[in-house]
Amino acid sequence: MTEAPDWKQKYRDSVLELESEERRWRDAEKGLRQLVNRLCAAGMGVDPRLDDELAAIAAANRRNADVAELGSMASSLTLTITAVDAVRPVFAAPTVPPVPPSPAPPVAAAPPRWCESQAAAVELLRRFSADAPEEPLLADLQRELTQADSDAGLAAALLHAADWVGARREALARERQQAAALLEQVSVRLHEMLDMFAVSADEQRSSFADAEVMDASVMSEVSRLTDETRMATDLERLQSLISAGLESVGHCVREFRAKAESRLLEQSARGEHLRGRIAALEQETRELHDKLDQERNRARVDSLTNVANRKAFDERWAQEIARRAHTDGPVTLLIFDIDDFKSVNDSYGHRAGDRVLQSVGRCLAAGIRSTDFVARIGGEEFAIVLIGLPLDRAMRVGNELRLAIASLRFHFRGIPIQITVSCGITDLREWDSSESSFERADSALYRAKDRGKNVCVAA
Repeated sequence: MTEAPDWKQKYRDSVLELESEERRWRDAEKGLRQLVNRLCAAGMGVDPRLDDELAAIAAANRRNADVAELGSMASSLTLTITAVDAVRPVFAAPTVPPVPPSPAPPVAAAPPRWCESQAAAVELLRRFSADAPEEPLLADLQRELTQADSDAGLAAALLHAADWVGARREALARERQQAAALLEQVSVRLHEMLDMFAVSADEQRSSFADAEVMDASVMSEVSRLTDETRMATDLERLQSLISAGLESVGHCVREFRAKAESRLLEQSARGEHLRGRIAALEQETRELHDKLDQERNRARVDSLTNVANRKAFDERWAQEIARRAHTDGPVTLLIFDIDDFKSVNDSYGHRAGDRVLQSVGRCLAAGIRSTDFVARIGGEEFAIVLIGLPLDRAMRVGNELRLAIASLRFHFRGIPIQITVSCGITDLREWDSSESSFERADSALYRAKDRGKNVCVAA
């Protein structure tokens, strides 16, 4: 029962945290919508067809149109941009006249107006990705933003980002409502139990008062009987006094016993009711524990590949760093990166890229032991922690996994596609921190890329 206030405080804190997170996402969505409006205004005048699309998007954005409507308008905008590009580029590259000889240095041309907005939007999305690195859609949004080469393209990308922010905010609102409902249930149960304890305490005080009354009555009767027996002059009078005194004492005892039995019955009934309430609360607590465990596990699993995400990896690697002070067993870190993954997305679409990520994740998870650990730590990057294997054996495991992925068969639209990975490997050393060990493995991965890819390099 002493843990009940902690649960109550914990869920109150969760509700406050979710409310704060919801406000932050609402502000972010507002900022993105303002940026879309400004980009729509900046893109006016390029082509009449684009002007109509941008005006419609700006109007819908100002009235906070829902995700479905904005998505439909973004698709229409994309088709219009494609049609306009077929006739002439939306933004023609400026022709730079030859610079006449002059002692003065040439002045660099100012970048297009949309470049500053693009940089701000990319930085804003980068900050969002720091809070939700396991979201696969973020990588797609970042690529769409960075590849935008016009106001119209940037506006379409920002609409997609605003849709994602809105969906994220709605999910947080639902979580907050669920947490509030659970808190309310726990509060009701706790108040019921506190009321029962208060009644029980009152009855104990009443029982103590009744005992004091009975004790005073009996002592008074005994004192009176003692005084009268001293004054009695014959046996008959003495017997009568004793009989009357004992009857009076017996009456007090019977009255006290009747009250005690009545209280006992009431207490038994309340105790049975309380036991039922406690059992129900324990069941709810177990279910709550299970739900929290499920939510905690879901928060540490990448939804696309079903392996651990970056947050879970950071926690696990920090644990291995902490355990390093108490054990001498080797621990190795492998970082895999899918080679030329961007070309898969660009050539065959993001669904094809998702299938590649899922297959690679399954292959890596199937190729390690139960004591090892695999996680998706970025767009196309995976990390594996091998327990008890030195660097040379970890290199063999890395090459086995690399070859297993290279042997996977992918066909998109009937075309066979070869998928390979590069890998950087390092072992955990005595004075390593999480950052230094990860950077060493990441540096080895870059060297593997420089060596032609589809290779493992140790550092």
